[in-house]
Amino acid sequence: MARTAASVSMKDVAALAGVSLGTVSNVVNSPQLVSEATRARVEVAIAKLGWVPNESARQLRAGRSRSIGMVVMDISNPFFADVLAGAETAVYDHGYTLQVGNSRSEPVRESEQLLLFEQQRVRGVLYTPVGALNDRIAQMRHRNIPVVIVDRTGDGSGYCSVSVDDVEGGRLAAEHLFARGHRAIAVVGGPGSLHQVRDRRLGVDLARGQQAEPVRVMTVTTEAMDAASGVAAADQLLTLPVDERPTGVFATNDLLAMGLLQGFVTHGLRVPDDMAIIGYDDISFAASAAVPLSSIRQPREALGRRAAELLFEEIAAADNKTEHEHQSVRFTPELVVRRSSA
Repeated sequence: MARTAASVSMKDVAALAGVSLGTVSNVVNSPQLVSEATRARVEVAIAKLGWVPNESARQLRAGRSRSIGMVVMDISNPFFADVLAGAETAVYDHGYTLQVGNSRSEPVRESEQLLLFEQQRVRGVLYTPVGALNDRIAQMRHRNIPVVIVDRTGDGSGYCSVSVDDVEGGRLAAEHLFARGHRAIAVVGGPGSLHQVRDRRLGVDLARGQQAEPVRVMTVTTEAMDAASGVAAADQLLTLPVDERPTGVFATNDLLAMGLLQGFVTHGLRVPDDMAIIGYDDISFAASAAVPLSSIRQPREALGRRAAELLFEEIAAADNKTEHEHQSVRFTPELVVRRSSA
């Protein structure tokens, strides 16, 4: 009975090629050490037998993984999907694979995801915190698993980080609404424990303080950052008397903004005539919404890619036993104006 490819071993390849096990190993891992003729003979044997090297076993023997772990807050959010795409590009270019953990913005689940990556001995971790930095990342450092913080500044934490200036982003959004003549606006988003939300609200406060005339800002806190929460926030705003309602809304992400748009339109409001909306992130769906959404653009893929590059710089420093200086990279957001606020 013919042997299946799964049952073929390195020993079978060596026997067919007439070489040692060490030579087969060199062909797979260090081909430059093997003559061209011998390498060709081994490669023919591999192809004929259909042998596939056991990468997991090889990594176990070497004591190091070829995988990078990444924990994000909400994989269903297109923003994080784009950040992941940027990180995956850099990880692939370095010959590694990317494993993804979704914390769902739950601290306990976040800790469990980090523990799984630690148990799997991933080579490094890209990490978007839900709240305060998880204590487990310090333990990872003791195991020589470097960590880079993504979408949050790491100032003073002793870790590399890549983020966007969310204070400036919030200021840009509010300033845009004020410049369009809105004297009463609402800031929709939450929970307030998220650093990104707090920073965006702080930016709104800065813009309010720069106005020559009095303006009113109200805050609507949501339990989640999704479209359903945006619809609920629209319903809440529309319970206010007409003369107390804001005329413009800044949603702290685009999913909330799309939910607000749906809620307002369902109740017969015209956007932007009756209610202007601006979101945050500028996900791909923002431009194609029923009323194209104004938004604060973040360089999503560049954010993920730069975070992965910082991680590999730290890995290389550890491998070469050289000094590594932690960096805090911060991108500048950009205002994108479309019909929803124009």
